[in-house]
Amino acid sequence: MRLNILSDDGRSLSPIAGYGLALLSFVIAWLLRVAIEPVVGDRALFLLFTLPVLVCALYAGLGPAVAAALLALGYGLYRFFADATLDVAEIGYLLTFGFVASGIILLSALLTNAQRLAAEHQARWRSETRRAERSGVELALLVEAATDYAIVIANTEGVIRIWNKGAERILGWTQDEAIGQSIAIAYPPDEVAEEKPARDMVEVLETGQIAGECWQVRKDGSEFLAEATLMPVRDNWGKLRGFSRVMRDITDRHAAKTALERREQHLQSILDTVPDAMVVIDEHGSVVSFSSAAQKTFGYDEAEVVGRNVSMLMPSPDRDRHDSYLARYLRTGERRIIGNGRIVTGLRRNGTRFPMELSVGEAKSEGERVFTGFVRDLTEKQRSDTRIRELQSELIHTDRLSAMGSMASTLAHELNQPLTAIANYAEAAGPMIGAQTAEEKEILNEIFRELTAQSMRAGNIVRRLREFISRGEIEKRVEDLPALVSDALALALVGTREKGVWTDFDFDPAATPVLVDRVQIQQVLVNLIRNAVEAMEDSAVRKLTIATRLDGDERVAILISDTGPGLPPDVAAQLFQAFVTTKSSGMGLGLSICQTIVEAHGGRIKGMNPAEGGAQFQVILPRVTQERL
Repeated sequence: MRLNILSDDGRSLSPIAGYGLALLSFVIAWLLRVAIEPVVGDRALFLLFTLPVLVCALYAGLGPAVAAALLALGYGLYRFFADATLDVAEIGYLLTFGFVASGIILLSALLTNAQRLAAEHQARWRSETRRAERSGVELALLVEAATDYAIVIANTEGVIRIWNKGAERILGWTQDEAIGQSIAIAYPPDEVAEEKPARDMVEVLETGQIAGECWQVRKDGSEFLAEATLMPVRDNWGKLRGFSRVMRDITDRHAAKTALERREQHLQSILDTVPDAMVVIDEHGSVVSFSSAAQKTFGYDEAEVVGRNVSMLMPSPDRDRHDSYLARYLRTGERRIIGNGRIVTGLRRNGTRFPMELSVGEAKSEGERVFTGFVRDLTEKQRSDTRIRELQSELIHTDRLSAMGSMASTLAHELNQPLTAIANYAEAAGPMIGAQTAEEKEILNEIFRELTAQSMRAGNIVRRLREFISRGEIEKRVEDLPALVSDALALALVGTREKGVWTDFDFDPAATPVLVDRVQIQQVLVNLIRNAVEAMEDSAVRKLTIATRLDGDERVAILISDTGPGLPPDVAAQLFQAFVTTKSSGMGLGLSICQTIVEAHGGRIKGMNPAEGGAQFQVILPRVTQERL
């Protein structure tokens, strides 16, 4: 077993060795005292015992030094009591030794404490030194790794001392070229001439930091917009050591931001001027955006609506069902109104309801789903449509009255003479019915011949009147067939959306142009389209198809098809005869007039029941070829 005679810090004796040293040194001192006692006598009784105390204080610590002092005092007291005589000199020797030993012990304690503090300070200094070295290395690595930032550190005079890789990449100067240059190297020439770098360093000492966007200059002379920060560099005692400047090129970011702001302003200007109201909601039904047109339509300010449920813009029962509709779509993905237009009812702030056409679109951004609804107020449109229908009805009624009046006046004038003659001849023939003579029979035969002639004349008058109507003057012009049909549709389809009619268009671009009277052909199309819409009132599927096709090289065909019950067989054969109709309240003149107009244009009209069901009318008109043009 080895005895460790050193303490844990390795600089003094262990406690066992220390107290052994105290005993050993006391014995040595006692032996020396015994050896020299014949020479010095009792005058230096405790002189040699200060040496063990001092040695223990220096090499063993406070405890062994106290032990050595107590051994010496015990020996002295033993001598005093053994001699049984105490004089003043011996008491003085004893007190002097105690004072000297106490001083030595106190100094030992102070020395030990000083050594301990010195050791702690040295250990702390070494730890701080190692940490500072590590921090310096880490800071250097961090500075070099920050390639997106230009980090420049200058001394108190503004001379560059550190220039990282980011500064080389952004500003263009290498580290060797930049170190030793002024911190003003990246300032624009006009700012350097105005001594702005020096003023910035003075200002940063007063404010502590200068940060903001500014223009900087690269080595090649090009300028770029930078986000720059200038700060003073101070040590732990607050002494100024230099300045640090951190820069980041934000030219692309600023350009992107400017472009984004420009697009947002453009979009906002569109949203502010678009006549349709726009409402944007999130997947919880809360309003995110409320356009200016929406504010005018519903009567709410944007701040009153944003953040609230969009159902506030709906009357019951839609208000109570909206959240469940939205939840069902999010759960099943089944689209009922999204992507499709629908006519619904809206609720204004003042409580009034109004019809509106609603179209909803869906978008996803960063995992969030938003729905955009475009609302068109149909109040005025429905009023206009109602007025148009009223005017159309009045116009048709007036046209009928005018046509009937003109026809009646013409017939009355033209048929007056033959009918008068027929009446006169009939009256003259009455008394001669029973004639027996040859002369009377001859006269009677003459009368019946005249009756026949006058009857034929009346028929010819009616036929000539019909020919006049069919061959009357027509103002024909070259017309684009799709545009002509589209205009007729706009007039004929007023109010059909409420009836659930779905219209499909299929225009052949080659089937145009035509030479027609635009108004008369549109009257024909309006009549046929309205007949088709009325025929589908009781149908489950209400689809109206309008198509144009080439019919040979010099003719075009307009096809109007519906999904109604089709043409009755007993009516199909006499479809275009006057006073033939399938309507309970119709006069049977519409198709007859249509045929008259179409034939007057050199075309023909026919009706049929196609194999797929429903009814189809074909209006065939002459096509204007390039040679005819």
